Amino acid sequence: MMRKFFGTDGVRGPANEEPMTAETALKIAMAAGRYFAPETGKQRPLAVIGKDTRLSGYMLEPAMVAGFTAIGMDVILVGPMPTPGVAMLTRSLRADLGVMLSASHNPFYDNGIKLFGPDGYKLSDEIEVCIENLINNQDKKRAGPSELGRAKRLDDAAGRYIEIAKGSFPKGLTLGGLKIVVDCANGAAYKLAPKVFFELGADVIPIGVEPDGFNINHHCGAIAPKNMQEAVLKNEADVGIALDGDADRLVLVDQLGNTVDGDQIMAAIATAWQSLGLLKSDNIVGTAMSNLGLEKYLKTRNLNLFRTEVGDRYVLEYMRANGCNLGGEQSGHIILSDYATTGDGIIAALQMLAIAVSANKTINEITRVFEPLPQQLLNLRIENINPLEEEEVKKIIKQGQSRLGDQGRVLIRKSGTEPLIRVMAEGQCPEMVAEIVASIGEVIQKFTNKK
Repeated sequence: MMRKFFGTDGVRGPANEEPMTAETALKIAMAAGRYFAPETGKQRPLAVIGKDTRLSGYMLEPAMVAGFTAIGMDVILVGPMPTPGVAMLTRSLRADLGVMLSASHNPFYDNGIKLFGPDGYKLSDEIEVCIENLINNQDKKRAGPSELGRAKRLDDAAGRYIEIAKGSFPKGLTLGGLKIVVDCANGAAYKLAPKVFFELGADVIPIGVEPDGFNINHHCGAIAPKNMQEAVLKNEADVGIALDGDADRLVLVDQLGNTVDGDQIMAAIATAWQSLGLLKSDNIVGTAMSNLGLEKYLKTRNLNLFRTEVGDRYVLEYMRANGCNLGGEQSGHIILSDYATTGDGIIAALQMLAIAVSANKTINEITRVFEPLPQQLLNLRIENINPLEEEEVKKIIKQGQSRLGDQGRVLIRKSGTEPLIRVMAEGQCPEMVAEIVASIGEVIQKFTNKK
């Protein structure tokens, strides 16, 4: 079946345009509720809804509530909450379904609907197809007047997640004496993330904590860490921690102002966990975007990098199927399955800080364990076309890969969350990499301009 609503990470698009309208949100809630609500049971079916700080959340949240209550589900609203927090609370509260309203790292004008099953994991492709079928066949009976669901707010939701996150930090360690800049991207973690690090003993300098509905991810957070770099240097901080809009991504800045991406974070954790006997598999799970430098470094430690499709849920699916407890993406989704069922920027940051504190080293010292191959990424906006089917495009891509040989690679892919084609190349020579990306981009752009 051709999927109409679900993409790489749930449903996503511009707010108040299909499929991100109140009407469609209501239909998704009714369909997902019907799929997950038990036919019989001791308690009424329950859904948990969290969101980030986008203005459109005020439109989508009540629409989802209306859909769930219309079929007889009760709803717990947790307000602004990181995506991993919604996943944790769904399982902790024994809910039948969890919902996170967020477009993650996208600008405020986008929004999205991420769904979690009762186990706190994102849905499989198969379940999403079933829900799509139910959306297209809205003919089941609604709840009667006396069977309608109720909605209420969970006042201590943030406190619950804070305690769970702090519980992932090794007992006996403290962040006392560390000065940390925390950039919350004006997003879902703007209140709770600084508290986590403060309560563990750190001197916290929070930035990106003044959301206004429009400024989420705007020149801040994991996708734009420049402000955090400047704050780290200005305040002579030990580390900067940048989250994205729903706090499932992490980018670090060391005391020298250098950024540390997801590949370097995975390498540091793999190194420490292997030494401590905490790795449950010889496989570290990355994606097609993971740097070749990471793969080569892991081989020196007799570890393998298994690559999945881009998307943290694909990483997690492989981890669950193969008994791995460490995976992630270069973009900063770090999945530590001993602690969370999805990427969690706060918990990943705590693990990095634990490694540094235990070894009495700086973030710079524990993260510069491999030299990334020069890599360049170009994003090209497309609308309702697929230039990758053009012979001229196929030819220039093949030529680029031929130039790099076995010392590099070219990766061209359509984004699953935005109308973009991503052109990536990496290799030993940065000038050659730049030339290849530019030449491929030029040909693709020629076809996008034809529409």
